[in-house]
Amino acid sequence: MTQLPKFSIALLHPRYWLTWAGIGLLWLLVQLPYPLIYRIGCGLGRLAMRFMSRRARIARRNLELCFPEMSEHERHDMVVKNFESVGMGLMETGMAWFWSDKRMARWSEVTGTGMDPVHNLQENKTGVLLIGVHFLTLEIGARMFGMQAPGIGVYRPNDNPVIDWLQTWGRMRSNKSMIDRKDLKGMIRALKSGEVIWYAPDHDYGPTASVFVPFFAVDEAATTTGTWTLARLSNAAIVPFVPRRKSNGKGYELMMLEPECAPPLDDARTTAAWMNEVVEKCILLAPEQYMWLHRRFKTRPEGVPSRY
Repeated sequence: MTQLPKFSIALLHPRYWLTWAGIGLLWLLVQLPYPLIYRIGCGLGRLAMRFMSRRARIARRNLELCFPEMSEHERHDMVVKNFESVGMGLMETGMAWFWSDKRMARWSEVTGTGMDPVHNLQENKTGVLLIGVHFLTLEIGARMFGMQAPGIGVYRPNDNPVIDWLQTWGRMRSNKSMIDRKDLKGMIRALKSGEVIWYAPDHDYGPTASVFVPFFAVDEAATTTGTWTLARLSNAAIVPFVPRRKSNGKGYELMMLEPECAPPLDDARTTAAWMNEVVEKCILLAPEQYMWLHRRFKTRPEGVPSRY
């Protein structure tokens, strides 16, 4: 497994005091009643929209590319809701790291197929490739799932060593371990041993190990071949899930979708196209909570102009 960061006295160096102050403020905020956290988070998101004009343009452009039938008014409303979700994503990170299991359980429920299919796969020692699409509820969704079926989280080490340690500590509250997203062999070993591996195939990770397949209304979207590689070499079941925030500060639902034990693995392109269809289904369950701020279509075929 990946060597995980550990706490050391060096993390208390004055250069990190501002980081620690921010962490302390976040801890204090998430001690508030959830309905108040919800209002603060949405407010922070609307405020952030004023200062993140470039990201707002990217979100609008992504929506224009994916949903050309959407009116300008509908796109504007979606972007505003998306930024509210950005603010809530920050609060939910603190909730995921600092809330007790009891408080988390009070504000969340499991819907869809429930956890029985996952538990059955675990009992049969079948690996589970858990498809966690990049929703802004990502952190709290991982915590909710881990409370039901602990697994192994895939992560990118943070450049700030305090944040790197803290995010690992927070995620380990409901996970068995963490693994670097570049450790493909480690993921395959874990899946072969019957573990749950959280995996996100929905972002644009560049031209290396990608194929161009449809995604919503975009004909050529660079899509990772990682799903094909992991599923083919591990024989894992693919289980999508959606951590959806309920409206008006009513909590969360962990929406479990039907497992796929025999995904199409003819070739990388076939699997990538199928995976994008699954991702689309997930996004449409909570489109305003998806990470539209990411330049999903930045990688283009050679000689084709940028979409941004």
